[in-house]
Amino acid sequence: MVQRRATLADVARLAGVSSKTASRVFSDKDKVSPATIQAVLSAAQRLRFRPNALARNLRHGGAPHTFGFVMGELENPFYYAVAAGIQSTLDDHGITLIVATTSESAEGEQRVADELLAQRVGALLLIPVSDDQAYLQGERQLGTPVISIDRPARNLIADSVVLQNREGARQATLSLIEHGHRRIAYACNPASVFTQKERLAGYHDALQGAGIPLDVRFESLLDDLNRAPEEVIRKLLAMEAPPTAIIAGNNRMCIGALRAMREMVHPPALIGFDDFNTADILDVTVVSYDAHELGRRAAQLAIERMVDSSAPPIQIELPTYLIRRGSGERPPTQ
Repeated sequence: MVQRRATLADVARLAGVSSKTASRVFSDKDKVSPATIQAVLSAAQRLRFRPNALARNLRHGGAPHTFGFVMGELENPFYYAVAAGIQSTLDDHGITLIVATTSESAEGEQRVADELLAQRVGALLLIPVSDDQAYLQGERQLGTPVISIDRPARNLIADSVVLQNREGARQATLSLIEHGHRRIAYACNPASVFTQKERLAGYHDALQGAGIPLDVRFESLLDDLNRAPEEVIRKLLAMEAPPTAIIAGNNRMCIGALRAMREMVHPPALIGFDDFNTADILDVTVVSYDAHELGRRAAQLAIERMVDSSAPPIQIELPTYLIRRGSGERPPTQ
C-alpha cells in the first residue's frame, strides 16, 4: 500500500506552528526564530517531507510531468547513451527528463538525488555510486518509482536494469585463452562497483575453468579516478614476465591501454569492456551491449511502476556480446 505523502500542514501541526510559519522556514528563514526553524525541520525529517522547490514557478494544478536521472561523470559516453535511451522512451509519453551528475562520488549521488526529488519528479532513475541507497526507501514508500540502472541498488528494494557482465567477461577471457594466451591481465578503475566485481568474477570463471591458476599480479584493481589509465597499463607491461593479453574493464581503461601500447612493436592482445566511437577504426575487440536499450528499458519500467506500484521489484538483465576486430585476436608474443 502506498503511503500518503506528508504535506506542509502536517509538518506545521507536528511542529506546533502555523502553516504560514512552516512555509517561511523553507522560503524565508530570516523571519523565523532559530528554535522554530529547528522544530519545523525536525518535524519535516520525521515525516519525510520534501519542500517543493518548483512550487513558486508552477501554475495551480501540480508539478510538471518529469523524471530525474542521476548519472556519473560527464566525460563518459556511456552515460550519454543511457540518457538518450531514457529520453527516447519518455518522448513518446510527453515526459521531460532532468539529468544530474554525481561526479562518481557517493556524496554527490545523495545530494543530487535529494535535489531532484525536491522537484517532485514522477520517477527517479539512477546509476548508483554509493554503497548504500537506503536513503531512498522513504521516497519509494511514498510511491515514487526508483529504478537502478547498470548496478543494482544496495539496501533498497527497487527495480533494476543491468548487463550480463559476468558472462561477457567470461567470454572475453575464453577467447584470449583460445588464441593461446595464459598470462592474461585484468585492469579496471573503479574496481569496487558492482559491474567490475561481476566482470572480475567472469574473468576468474574462465581462467579456473581452463585450469589456469589465478595470479593477483595480473589484476590491477583501483579505486582512484585521478590515476591515469595508461599508467596502470604501463605498470603491468613493466613486469618481469608481463601479460600477453589484457582485458580492460571499461572504456576509460581501454583507451588508456591503447595510449600505453601505441609505441610497441608487438603489443599484447587487448579486449575492452564497453564499446566507444573510434574502436572500430582502431580495430579494438570489445565486449559490447546496447546502452541505449539499457536506458529505454529503465524508462519503460519507471512508467509501468507509475501505473502499478504494487508489483514486486524485478531485475532485467540485458545481453553482452563480443565484437572481434583484431586487437583481441593477436597471438602471444614473448
